[in-house]
Amino acid sequence: MLKQNYKLGLLLLLTTLNAIAIEDSEIPVINPDEGRVGEVRRVIDESEFKVCADPDNMPFSNVRQEGFEDKIAEVIANDLGKKLNFQYAYNRQGFLRNTINAMRCDVIIGTTSDNDALRTTIPYYRSGHVFVWRKSSNYDIKDWTSPDLKKAVIGIVDKSPAAIPLNENDLMANARPYRLMRDLNLPTSFMIDDLVKGDIDVAVMWGPIAGYYAKQSKVPLEVRLIPEYENVNVKGKEYWNISMGVRKKEKDRAAMISAAIERNKDKIEKILDDYGIPHVSVVTGDSIEKKAKEMREKGDVTKKTQ
Repeated sequence: MLKQNYKLGLLLLLTTLNAIAIEDSEIPVINPDEGRVGEVRRVIDESEFKVCADPDNMPFSNVRQEGFEDKIAEVIANDLGKKLNFQYAYNRQGFLRNTINAMRCDVIIGTTSDNDALRTTIPYYRSGHVFVWRKSSNYDIKDWTSPDLKKAVIGIVDKSPAAIPLNENDLMANARPYRLMRDLNLPTSFMIDDLVKGDIDVAVMWGPIAGYYAKQSKVPLEVRLIPEYENVNVKGKEYWNISMGVRKKEKDRAAMISAAIERNKDKIEKILDDYGIPHVSVVTGDSIEKKAKEMREKGDVTKKTQ
């Protein structure tokens, strides 16, 4: 027993050490005066593919360009014959305002295809929320009605779409909520870390984050996509098409990147698979996304600003 505890403790220590890899001093600082009235503003250089990215948000991106979005950006930049550069800012409130809308960069690599704050490209993958559990639990969770969920402590991101079906299936008493906007003092793997430690029995997470860290885990984990819930309650929609985004007025840039995505589908899919990102076929004309767009065009939905 002591030997097992020692091994688990060593594993957690190594995981923690790996998670603290990025120092504040490594993160480029945005000049807050850039672009203000009377100050120098970046002029777009069409020879570069300048990406707006989070400096410490694995598996998507980091300053060492180790994320899967970093690798996909490299594929697109190479295809277009452009030099790949990055502008970093934490992907929190004001991210678009301080990056792409301030002309500091030109492309968001991963955003939902229906994001009305950007002009989006064709989708390049689709993913959903997942259930994750330790294989040693011997659970077999297929959907929200699975009996194993009734006896499990369920980690879930508060106010995420998956919280809707969790509540509607009377599982809220089993929930351990995690904050929607992560504490930057914690690694992005924090919920999977808690699952490995046994603090929770099941993690309900956005697929790309869960799949990546489950693949890295030394404790065997099972990852299973959650069935779509939008036909029961649209607010509980679990799956989303993911596209790249540019400024609203840049129709030609969006078309250029879309063509590059189309030419590199196989390379992009390989990157997703290498990182353990669960993905399904892109759904064109997705009913909920189409309905939301129609509502926005009619003025029935207040547009969000960042």
